[in-house]
Amino acid sequence: MPTLIRPATREIRTWAFDSRRWSHYKPRDNDIVIATYPKCGTTWMQRLVGMLLLHSSAPFSIHDQSLWIDIRVRLPIDEVIRQLEAQTDRRFMKAHLPFDALPLYDSVRYIHVARDGRDVCASFHNHALAFTPGVLASFDRIGVEDEQVGRPIPRVPSDFRSYYLDWIANDAATAAPPAMDFFDFERSYWVERARANMLLVHYNDLKADLGGELRRIANFLGIECSDEILAELAEAGSFDAMRRDGDKLLPHAGVTFDGGAARFLFKGTNGRWRDALTADDLALYDAKVAAHFPHDCAHWIEHGRLHQGTPH
Repeated sequence: MPTLIRPATREIRTWAFDSRRWSHYKPRDNDIVIATYPKCGTTWMQRLVGMLLLHSSAPFSIHDQSLWIDIRVRLPIDEVIRQLEAQTDRRFMKAHLPFDALPLYDSVRYIHVARDGRDVCASFHNHALAFTPGVLASFDRIGVEDEQVGRPIPRVPSDFRSYYLDWIANDAATAAPPAMDFFDFERSYWVERARANMLLVHYNDLKADLGGELRRIANFLGIECSDEILAELAEAGSFDAMRRDGDKLLPHAGVTFDGGAARFLFKGTNGRWRDALTADDLALYDAKVAAHFPHDCAHWIEHGRLHQGTPH
């Protein structure tokens, strides 16, 4: 039975996320929590971990198999926990919360995926523009009913530069979704990187050497896989393959996103911000990096492990 090392030490409540829902979680030994800032490769990691656990490249419904405890718009927490407790195989869950907003258990494994913040911002802009009217109405209701949020969800401007300036400012009065400070979020995982039950993975490294990163993840989780199986999983876990299998992997995506799985698994590319932002805009990002990240963290967030070495 897992031992609680520390409870969550802060609370996060937005239109989409509520860290209080994790107080209902009943951990099991060898549970896996995939915890990321939105649009850093969360669904990608869920796909990879699921294939490793199943030793199979067959598509599966990611959102049904890998439950998301802190999301507010899908199911009541009692139903999420009922489904989670009914799972008999090794469980792998998703979270979009800073590490200190999650309970920490000794025998639960935590995988954090990071990505350059400018790429995250560009990806989330496309993500938020695709929300269906029904999901936006749900976000509005949650925001108005929650006294800590206290308002409908801000609509994301169609112009990326305008969104970026709102995102980088992270003003609580006007913050557009996801309404969590990227720099604070990433630092919460970086400072805990030496924990034996924590693995840091970078989006760039998944793109550069998916087979090698799959081997790292398998070793961290204590999963034995032959080279042949890993090669098969790496092919099925590529971004192109996920787009090909999108309707099977994300069968409910059309409820949340106009365009369904194809819009959710949009491009998977980096650098889309380069021609959209001015030198002054980029200087705002650089200033935040300098203020919040030590040098080695900043280098890793921008480039990844293969460029600098494994965080530890």
